[in-house]
Amino acid sequence: MKPIGNYWSDIFFAIIVFVIAIIVARLLRFIIGRLVKGASTKLKVDPTKYNFLKNAVEFIVYMIALIVIFNSIPKLKSYGTALFAGAGVLAAIVGFASQSAFSNIVSGIFIVIFRPFSVGDRVRVGQLYTGDVEDITLRHTVIKDFENRRIVIPNSVVNSETIINSTLAEENLCIFIEIGISFDSDIDQALRILQEEAMNHPLCVDNRTTEDIESGDPQVEVRLINITETAMQLRAYAWAKNPSTGFILKCDVLKSMKYRFDKAGISLAYPQRMISIKDNAPLKN
Repeated sequence: MKPIGNYWSDIFFAIIVFVIAIIVARLLRFIIGRLVKGASTKLKVDPTKYNFLKNAVEFIVYMIALIVIFNSIPKLKSYGTALFAGAGVLAAIVGFASQSAFSNIVSGIFIVIFRPFSVGDRVRVGQLYTGDVEDITLRHTVIKDFENRRIVIPNSVVNSETIINSTLAEENLCIFIEIGISFDSDIDQALRILQEEAMNHPLCVDNRTTEDIESGDPQVEVRLINITETAMQLRAYAWAKNPSTGFILKCDVLKSMKYRFDKAGISLAYPQRMISIKDNAPLKN
């Protein structure tokens, strides 16, 4: 027969474990609440939507406390093994079902903390999605593309892709304006026309430093970057204030440059093939 004192010691042990569990659960609820509230303020979402995170953590703490109690008291150990075996299977099922959602929420918090982009930034996610960030929640990121469609991407996908942010540090960006001319065209004249059309455009920004200006560097650099089997490839490096004005700059310069090329007799490149036919013997009827 078990002494009475052992019963009281077991009860006292269980009370101590539950008190510690309550303190740890309250502390974790407070910490998670502060984190969720800060993230929700930055993301402009209702923090009460994510209270289940605090409840889930509190439930896990109490479950751990029960496991400790049942494993520490010999008389309850046999009952606890059967009880927690069933609870473990249920927890595994629930955890597997919520894994994707929890991953998106954690990824959303990481986006807020490390700030690879913010609302209003123009980004490219991987190789498929490009547009302006319209909204960031704790579960997904909404991007408005150039056709005014909304692309909803889970945060876990965003965190696993390469992000190209055109406005992370500064909005000014260099626009490549490229065109191919034929081999019989005047290269120097074509480069000059390309440079003039880019520099004269009102959306072209002078991004040179004082040292660049003093050293005589041009506002728009132009280069012959490649010679292919069909064309001589020219490129102008023009700066614009932001991606939107850069796109307009590129389109306008290509149009005005075509008019100038036509007047100057500069031909654009087009695919050419030379076919050689060898006639080794006369044809017989």
